[in-house]
Amino acid sequence: MLTYYFLIDYLTSNLWLIWTLICVLALILEVSSGTFYLMCFALGAACSIVVSLFPVPFWVQVLVFAVGSVLSVYCVRPFALRYLHPNKADRPSNADALLGREGVVIEAIRPDRDGYVKVDGDEWRAVAKDGGSIAKGERVRIVGRESIIVTVEQI
Repeated sequence: MLTYYFLIDYLTSNLWLIWTLICVLALILEVSSGTFYLMCFALGAACSIVVSLFPVPFWVQVLVFAVGSVLSVYCVRPFALRYLHPNKADRPSNADALLGREGVVIEAIRPDRDGYVKVDGDEWRAVAKDGGSIAKGERVRIVGRESIIVTVEQI
């Protein structure tokens, strides 16, 4: 029981350790999320580390953490997003990223029946751009999509 009280006494007299732990944990979790919100909490904790080195009450440290985190969200996060993702509007995502990709026909495409193409290991239902036939094994390029059906042209 004596060690428990010693540990509590040690941590309350060295609050910078707790703020350092919060900062490191936020940075580790930020690596897995990539949203830059947890980085802002890490910056708020870093501000609290500096404040905790001076004889100020705990509530002041918490206030500095909150203010530092909020300021980071509004000042640092937009800058980080612009710097690390400069062409965000130009990056297609999900199925839109398929446009222009090349694949191989794995089930023949005929005018009366859809076929299938394989693109980067994924299979997609496909129709020919000109409404014609494309034989199995032919290389194709995706030129459009509607829902889960891609439109292809032979290369």
